[in-house]
Amino acid sequence: MTRSTWRLAVIIAGTVMAGRPVAAQSPAYGLHFGYNFDVNDPLAGAQATFPFSRHVAFYPSFDYYFTSPVHTWGLNGDLKLYPGAYRMFYVAGGINYTHVSLNGNGSGTTNLNLVAGIEGHRRFGAPYLEGRLILGNGSSSFQIVGGLNWR
Repeated sequence: MTRSTWRLAVIIAGTVMAGRPVAAQSPAYGLHFGYNFDVNDPLAGAQATFPFSRHVAFYPSFDYYFTSPVHTWGLNGDLKLYPGAYRMFYVAGGINYTHVSLNGNGSGTTNLNLVAGIEGHRRFGAPYLEGRLILGNGSSSFQIVGGLNWR
């Protein structure tokens, strides 16, 4: 392992140990709807949040874009960070895989995600709103989504 890989592992381990026990936190699952401004089409999807600690969570999500005649969908795997004490605002970053197909012929690209959002904390149906910038292959895409999470 390289020196930078060891540093990243130590930082992640320290962050995980600094938070409250994982058993005291529960995963959240939800649905979202939004709009991608670069393809000018709406989208729908699902997401989950799996807490590692009070301030760090794994954040996978799926997006289906309502494009025609092209079929487009994306998978995201992000690390969500809550910088504040109230866990209202968050930032995230990670990997995006976007698949585009037309008449049975498709291809996919791997991209970088940058996310910023705000979420409410209610026992049932916690709303959230986020912006996602997808960067890759010399191009970018921006989308805004809003939805609900359930614990």
